[in-house]
Amino acid sequence: ETVKAKGKEEVRDEKWRNNTVEERLKHALVNGITEYIDGDTEEARQKYPKPLDVIEGPLMAGMDVVGDLFGSGKMFLPQVVKSARVMKKAVAYLQPFIELEKSLVGNTDGRHKVLLATVKGDVHDIGKNIVGVVLACNNYEIIDLGVMVSAEKILTTAIAEKVDIIGLSGLITPSLDEMVHVASEMEKRNFTIPLLIGGATTSRTHTAVKIAPAYAHPVIHVTDASRSVTIAGKLLGNEKLSFVKVIKDEYAILDQNHKAKQSFKGFLSIEDARKNKLQLKNKDYTPITPSFTGVKVFDNYDLAELRSYIDWTPFFQTWELHGKYPAIFDDEIIGDAAKKLFEDAQVLLDKIINENWLSAKAVVGIFKAQSIGDDIELLDDKHEIITTLHHIRQQNKKADGQENYCLSDFILPADSGKSDYLGAFAVSAGFNIESKIAAFELEHDDYNSILLKALADRLAEAFAERMHELVRKEIWGYANAETTNIDDLITEKYVGIRPAPGYPACPDHTEKTTLFNLLNVTENIGIELTDSMAMYPAASVSGWYFANPEAKYFGTGKIGKDQVADLAMRKNMPFNVMEKWLGSNINY
Repeated sequence: ETVKAKGKEEVRDEKWRNNTVEERLKHALVNGITEYIDGDTEEARQKYPKPLDVIEGPLMAGMDVVGDLFGSGKMFLPQVVKSARVMKKAVAYLQPFIELEKSLVGNTDGRHKVLLATVKGDVHDIGKNIVGVVLACNNYEIIDLGVMVSAEKILTTAIAEKVDIIGLSGLITPSLDEMVHVASEMEKRNFTIPLLIGGATTSRTHTAVKIAPAYAHPVIHVTDASRSVTIAGKLLGNEKLSFVKVIKDEYAILDQNHKAKQSFKGFLSIEDARKNKLQLKNKDYTPITPSFTGVKVFDNYDLAELRSYIDWTPFFQTWELHGKYPAIFDDEIIGDAAKKLFEDAQVLLDKIINENWLSAKAVVGIFKAQSIGDDIELLDDKHEIITTLHHIRQQNKKADGQENYCLSDFILPADSGKSDYLGAFAVSAGFNIESKIAAFELEHDDYNSILLKALADRLAEAFAERMHELVRKEIWGYANAETTNIDDLITEKYVGIRPAPGYPACPDHTEKTTLFNLLNVTENIGIELTDSMAMYPAASVSGWYFANPEAKYFGTGKIGKDQVADLAMRKNMPFNVMEKWLGSNINY
């Protein structure tokens, strides 16, 4: 829509303004232009018999073009979300006129309703919001219940609103169990509507093995927003029976394959796994004594400094633009869309920083530590135990010469005769975000709302990167001669690791309570834990610092009932509760 003039100055091509109002509305929708939408919508309202006709006529015609372009790979998610912003503003303009005629936008003939919710205990909603926008672009009415929504609220709303589909979202592993619970409740209450499952930790296999058996009617895993339209259309169209049969057959195979893998005997007992523990190669390793032990709090950290630590590749993945930054800009297919998205992100990031939209806070701690089997004890200056961290060991059978890792292997044992140390941290860049999100939503601006959340996530990860660097070089100082650039940091070319509870090396989310109590996280900086161990604000990161040069990331994989029982005993937790928290990691 722009042509290059002298130098870098751009001149807008406004010839499209000479077209009919229908063509103008279509052009605005396809190109995401909001500048003229109120005037053009009013002109269309004057031209058509009813305000509803404007929605069902030129506006939906424009969105049909958007849908076709998106489906054929000629438009990409950021552009579609911008188109949705234009549509929402036009509908909002027409809403008062529609209400005057005693008619509601949501009750148009043939318009299907989709209820979306992030399940109880989970606070992440970027993916859910994107799915909602994409479906809304395709003439679905979206009822978004937000985050941390109970099964009761989901189901009572679904009944009251007579929805056609329920979509559940979640990012953390405990959300998987909550989704099974919702499906079970739908079965108990004799629901028949389809259930869509999405989110970072969800998978086709988990959906097939755990969720689908709990509900007799269609349960479909949705891999990304672009697939949601096709799936919803098939579930509510003439293809429903054949589509559902194909999915059920696929899920039956996945279930059988899963059971076959579970019966695989390639697992060691926990006793044998411990006998095959990691043996540190450097027998002379002596931990660096930290320049500081205790807890440090960082309040209102400089966002401008964090900007240079951002890893942009995951930012593009959030928008379903897959490629490594900055090479993604040269991609023949998505390069231009990626560039425009990046430019918009920089403009918003400037505002976030210059106008102090967000507040970044951190708390870190360094403590004396010693390993006792699979546990790590943290000690005070008098060598008395402050708290104990309970870790999980790999139990899969390894090839000769390979060891069964546990994070405690990277901390010297109590009888080593040497003092070792462990760090802990929690950071957030999401404070004060709610008011800005509310302001964007008031303006029907999903694009900037999602953009802001995505940037807050990137700033939080950048903050974690910066704090780890600060710990290595100064606070702990075990790598004070380190010289790294941002690429080195992103590719982890430094000594030490920072595994997070709930992730592959330490999948037990309940260890976050130990971390939060150790650092007084909520009191010191205000991050809170939900019942499902999600951190709020959502743009938060927490974990442990290991300094041993041999420390590396690994996945614990599946573990046996004997280790679950052992861990429950060590943590003084009922076996069935421990089993619930480790549901996605058990091999039985």
